[in-house]
Amino acid sequence: MTTAVLVLVGLLVVALVAAFLLRRWFLLSGLGAVTMWLRAPGTSRWAVGVAWYSGDMLLWYRALSLSVRPNRRLCRAQFQVDARRRPTAEDLSLPADSVILTVRTGAGPQELAMDSSTVTGFLSWIESAPPVDR
Repeated sequence: MTTAVLVLVGLLVVALVAAFLLRRWFLLSGLGAVTMWLRAPGTSRWAVGVAWYSGDMLLWYRALSLSVRPNRRLCRAQFQVDARRRPTAEDLSLPADSVILTVRTGAGPQELAMDSSTVTGFLSWIESAPPVDR
């Protein structure tokens, strides 16, 4: 009986790990998908995820989740980049070569971190947004 339970638990763990890996592979296999860290102002924790440029929306999926729905939807026309900086001692969870952008969005202020090789494409995507009537 205990052997069957251990085998079942082992199979469940393997299936869960496989589901995480498959989900991440599917998210990163799409055109315009990048690894991106997100942090709301006033918090010290960065959340890693996969961002996907989908038309006029940036869809951000949390990495440690099995959900197929994005955790954040940010409209490209409402993005405004306020600042750009390198990680400091407070940003230990980020890779050393990443760039942190402080942005204002329709969902409020955010901090986004991404690899330095991704920043140019991201900024080009924001700047290519059609004009918004205000």
